[in-house]
Amino acid sequence: MTDTFSMSGRTIVVTGAAGILGRQFCADLIEAGANVVAIDNNVDGLDSLRSEIRNEALLSLHPADIRNRDQMTEIRYKTVKKYGHIDGLLNNAATKSENFFEPFETFKLEDWQHVMSVNLEGAMICCQEFGHAMATCGRGSIVNVLSIYGIVAPDQRIYEGSNYLGRSINTPAVYSASKAGLWGLTKYLSAYWGSQGVRVNAITPGGIYSGQNDEFVSRYSQRVPLGRMGHGSELSGALMYLFSDASLYVTGQNIIVDGGLTVW
Repeated sequence: MTDTFSMSGRTIVVTGAAGILGRQFCADLIEAGANVVAIDNNVDGLDSLRSEIRNEALLSLHPADIRNRDQMTEIRYKTVKKYGHIDGLLNNAATKSENFFEPFETFKLEDWQHVMSVNLEGAMICCQEFGHAMATCGRGSIVNVLSIYGIVAPDQRIYEGSNYLGRSINTPAVYSASKAGLWGLTKYLSAYWGSQGVRVNAITPGGIYSGQNDEFVSRYSQRVPLGRMGHGSELSGALMYLFSDASLYVTGQNIIVDGGLTVW
C-alpha cells in the first residue's frame, strides 16, 4: 500500500511555487521523493525556497510568468531534457491586483483582467503546455488549486473588523469568479484527456491561517464545524493522493479540505 502512494522519481511542475501554499507543496513533494519544477515570477522568493529546501537534485527553479507561453514552452523543454518526462502539474499560482480589496461596485476592469490573466488564463496555458506533454505520453495528473469561494459565496460578516498583516481585507468577486472558472476547466479537461490517461482534479482549501488578525480568525472559525482555520500542511494528504497511483481511477473530482465549512 505504501508503494501506491509513492512519489519517488516523479516529476511535478508547481506554479506559484514561492507563495505561502506553494512553498509547502514543494517541500512536501520533495520529501516524498518527487522532482519538483518550481515556477514563480518572484525571483527572491525562489531563492528563499532554494535555501529552505536545499536539495538541488530534486528541485529545479524557474523564474517565469505563467502567462508567457514562450517561457512555459522553454521550461517544458528543459524539464523533459533534464528528467526525461513530466508526470504532474500543480496549478497553484494566483495573484492580487493593486486595488484587490476595492468594493465590487468600483472594482476596476483592468484589475479584474489582471487577476483573471493569472488565476485562469495562466493555468490554461500551463495545461496546454504540460498537460499536452503528459497526454502525448499517455499518463499524468493535473491538480488545480481552487478556493471555497469558487464554490460558495463568502460570508461578508466575517470581514467586519478583520485584517491581514495590518490591512483590511475581503474576498473580491474576481477571486471567486477566477476560481469557479478554474473548476470548470478542471471538469472539462478531465473528460477531454481522460482517454489519453491524464487525470485532472482539484483541491479546494478552506481558510488557511497565514497572519490574519484575531478578529478574523475568531469570526471565521465560528463558521467551521472543526472550529478553527486550516494549516497549509493539512492539504498535503489530498495532494499526494491525487498525484500518486492511489487515485488512478479518480478524475474530474474536487477534494474540499475546509474543516467542514461548506456543509453549513
